[in-house]
Amino acid sequence: MTEQTSRPTAMLDGVRVVSVEQAVAMPFCSFMLAELGAEVIKVERPGTGDVVRGWDDVVRGLSTGFVSMNAGKSDIVLDLRSEQGKKAIHRLCEESDVFLENFAPGALERLGLGPDDLLKANPRLVYCSLSGYGQNGPYREAKAYDVLIQGEAGILLSNGFPDAPPRWGCRSPISSVARLQP
Repeated sequence: MTEQTSRPTAMLDGVRVVSVEQAVAMPFCSFMLAELGAEVIKVERPGTGDVVRGWDDVVRGLSTGFVSMNAGKSDIVLDLRSEQGKKAIHRLCEESDVFLENFAPGALERLGLGPDDLLKANPRLVYCSLSGYGQNGPYREAKAYDVLIQGEAGILLSNGFPDAPPRWGCRSPISSVARLQP
């Protein structure tokens, strides 16, 4: 008699996500979707790929940031400025459930890959844009990075040490911890 084992069904089994992403915020979002069982297809630019690839080469020649935020994803390279790349995105989105992007507001619209463009071929597609200050409003064009947002929000005032720049979420240096002990 053979014992049959079945893999538990993940929450997002059967969901296909196309993610035109870079850096940290959207790659982390799509990583979470992959962890929940979604099929995630990460789209990278030719040549350099995601900017996080160049952070370091600690993990068998790969960036720790890239490896940690891109596990469980498929990866393709497309030139979104070319007609061939645009057509490939349109074809992928016709058979997908979710489209993610985290470029500057309006960047994909200018390439013909905005919500209006992709929803024509697949009206049930969930189109998600992520940017530091949103898609509309006076700061929509402003760049947003982790430490910048921490400073603007005042979070940096609540953390840090006299001999090091403050940053929320970072572990305290061992030397600083040692000074605090009696």
